[in-house]
Amino acid sequence: MNSTENKVFKAPEFNVKHWVDANGNKTNEIKLSDFKSKFKVLYCFQSWCPGCHSAGLPNLQKMVKALEGNDKVAFLAVQTVFEGHESNTYEKMLETQKKYELKIPFGHDAGDDGKSRSNIMINYKTGGTPWFILIDQNDNVVFADFHLNVDAAIEVLKTVK
Repeated sequence: MNSTENKVFKAPEFNVKHWVDANGNKTNEIKLSDFKSKFKVLYCFQSWCPGCHSAGLPNLQKMVKALEGNDKVAFLAVQTVFEGHESNTYEKMLETQKKYELKIPFGHDAGDDGKSRSNIMINYKTGGTPWFILIDQNDNVVFADFHLNVDAAIEVLKTVK
């Protein structure tokens, strides 16, 4: 199952150990429960992924900018490493946050041992990167796929109260 589109399920805990805040400073582990009653947009990437840089990250930027000031929608980005662990490092995750001037929390998820498959990928059954996961206010995954119509997503997110 690569796509969870149209297959709603309860969002599992993130289980990502390494996080930085919106300013790139190390922070405590961020949990799903930190965003109770908010709509969550979780973007999964790898620093070496061409599609992440050509489409995914620019789309994330567009969404974050369009929803600026809406405290009912939370954005997070996680480097979900499943290959190229020597290239998709914590430092590269920091560089990506800075390059795209994304003032949102970023996580680095290289699995529990730092060299296996990302916990997000396992728990959310993602199929690679770039990947968007949309989690509603009741912690239901309502969308998870490579292909996100960013303009339609923005219009829907603007209605979140």
